[in-house]
Amino acid sequence: MTSIKINEQIAFYRKQRGLTQDDLAKELGVSNQAVSKWESAQCYPDIQLLPAIAKCFNISVDVLLGYKNTAADDVPREEQFMKPEIIAEGAVARMKDGLFLYSGWPSVCCDEEGTLYAVASSFRTRHICPFGKSAMYISRNNGKTWTPPIVINDTFLDDRDVGILYTGNGHMVITWFAHPTENYLGRYYDAILDGAGALYRAPISGMLEMYKNLPKDVTAGGNFIRVSEDYGVTWSDTVQIPISSPHGPTQLRDGSLLFFGKEQFVKSKSEEDEEVCAYVSYDGGYSWKKKGVSKKPDDLNNICFSEPNALELPDGTILGMIRADGVPGKPMTMYMTKSTDGGETWTPWECTDINGAPPHLMRHSSGAIVCSFGRREQPFGEQVVISYDNGATWSQPYMLHDQCASSDLGYTCSTELKDGSILSVYYQRAFDEQKHAFDAKTSILYTRWCLPKQE
Repeated sequence: MTSIKINEQIAFYRKQRGLTQDDLAKELGVSNQAVSKWESAQCYPDIQLLPAIAKCFNISVDVLLGYKNTAADDVPREEQFMKPEIIAEGAVARMKDGLFLYSGWPSVCCDEEGTLYAVASSFRTRHICPFGKSAMYISRNNGKTWTPPIVINDTFLDDRDVGILYTGNGHMVITWFAHPTENYLGRYYDAILDGAGALYRAPISGMLEMYKNLPKDVTAGGNFIRVSEDYGVTWSDTVQIPISSPHGPTQLRDGSLLFFGKEQFVKSKSEEDEEVCAYVSYDGGYSWKKKGVSKKPDDLNNICFSEPNALELPDGTILGMIRADGVPGKPMTMYMTKSTDGGETWTPWECTDINGAPPHLMRHSSGAIVCSFGRREQPFGEQVVISYDNGATWSQPYMLHDQCASSDLGYTCSTELKDGSILSVYYQRAFDEQKHAFDAKTSILYTRWCLPKQE
């Protein structure tokens, strides 16, 4: 055994995960006094607890005991990822003080002057809570600094998963969705309150109690779109649409918009019957028409598909990617499909076997297609794969950022800057270099990087 002591390991990884001794004790089913004694070397944890402790920290028992230096030592050689040239990393939105510190599920775009617009669900308490607001952050120096949050939507509901598309001349579209209040008062109620903690339980309970008294037209939830004609200064009235996708629509060569999404909150359908569809808009996003359906394969009824994204290729073919959860051997992956008739019909879905999701597709000025996503299985990270042949083949994953505390990460979205470099945004807990520990809540972070040369 190395000189690293297990008491130091437990204290280090606990703090890295942003856990208190009481938090760790609850996860392990022991007293907080027991954790305190372990970390002060007054006693050692029972040998039968070692696997559970290691699991809490997303490391192996060997790492916990000091036989290996880091969790990366446990990763097979074939899963040691390449990294592109990294230009800069930083935070778009990292809130350190207050109650509503959690931000998630970002998207980003760039206008003709190089101004960046990032959007996210901010002012939250956690992953599922009733407090999210749609916020925008603007950078005019390639991501070095960002404005404070500019709130676009602040409804009674949880405004989440904000997508953005810039089409030119100040015109942009944002998308988002909000759960109906019945979901938070029903299926999610116990989970929301049980994990709230003492600090958050009172405000969350109060908000959920208020839900019971809101009028039905407010509590219905849904999938929404707003349009700006002045670079995000003002926004149109809200447009409702039956589908959702975290990164929003794409612009086609003829100027129309195509939204490749999954049906959600459709009253006439059960969740099992909701389909992946393409909708088109010929007026810049103010109205939408259903174009076609991309059919799920009949032999994949037990797989959960959601959060698609699409991109038009140079020959007019539309490339679509779809998140898949529950595929044997791949907890989260993506399926690929194509349409050659503007989204009316789609090819049978093909599994990419890429470990991660949901997808965001971007075409670089060089012609390369970049698919960005989060990997929520060890080794955790923000990743991209690249295609130099319009989606016929994909590179091995490139790791943009691998300093990750847990699987609560990703929704990576990328845009090209004026110099040809790429800026990718994502959400995860930031690492505090001074405290040598991860933040307790997630932030919106970015990586600016260079596209690798084709081999």
